[in-house]
Amino acid sequence: MKLLRVGPVGQERPVVMDDAGNLRDIGEPEIDGAFLASGGVARVREALERGDLPVVESEGLRIGAPIARPGKIVCIGLNFSDHAAESGAAVPAEPVVFMKAANTMVGPYDEVLVPRGSVKTDWEVELAIVIGQEARYLGSREEALGVVAGYAISNDVSEREFQLERGGQWDKGKSCETFNPMGPWLVTADEVGDPQNLAMRLWVNGELRQDGDTKNMIFDVAEVVRYLSQFMVLEPGDVINTGTPAGVAMGMPGQPYLRAGDVVELEIEGLGRQRQTVGQA
Repeated sequence: MKLLRVGPVGQERPVVMDDAGNLRDIGEPEIDGAFLASGGVARVREALERGDLPVVESEGLRIGAPIARPGKIVCIGLNFSDHAAESGAAVPAEPVVFMKAANTMVGPYDEVLVPRGSVKTDWEVELAIVIGQEARYLGSREEALGVVAGYAISNDVSEREFQLERGGQWDKGKSCETFNPMGPWLVTADEVGDPQNLAMRLWVNGELRQDGDTKNMIFDVAEVVRYLSQFMVLEPGDVINTGTPAGVAMGMPGQPYLRAGDVVELEIEGLGRQRQTVGQA
């Protein structure tokens, strides 16, 4: 099942896409942690099967991020060996964890802004996990997969100078406004099936830059969720960005970073496609 939010910024309404591609009003106030924790996915599925949900006229509607502002966005760095290599970093023995400000999240077709003073704004196609149940100290991979509500595409936009050359932790290069386009859909875990068998690609101005697969993650989805639960309480609606394959600008000497007017397109198998035009903050 594909859940999404449509409408102007700040006025999004939650809908579900039926098998024919029609959008249907789900009759819920929001797609957020409360919705996920209270069995909202099951309610919508049952209502959809009964034919109870009215069609929403979708022409011209903006698509927002598929989940309302999360409590936190947790990110895993250097989680593909080829990306670690292009970054000049050793393959990590444990997941590299950093946080991204929750207000970076925007829709999959919204403008991405190059920050003021930035010269190294970069792209990263990533599989995003959305947590559906509160989780702490998970003891097994099976438990970890059991708290996953679904998956979506994230573009973990990054400013490399801010991230790596300005002292401190990575967060300052990850938390600029518009730096986490997400969507177009939240695809429920049952529909995705095996999250470790999804092709992922990204283009800049029509040129293929990243061409990877989630099977090449160093730490897979189950291990990432299990591991994080040892250090923090994961709550319904939280988002986890799971890392990016090789092909970012930082890893290609001479490759230009993003500038106003560039167009970034990205897709993950079964999760849809994004397209952002780059602007200037």
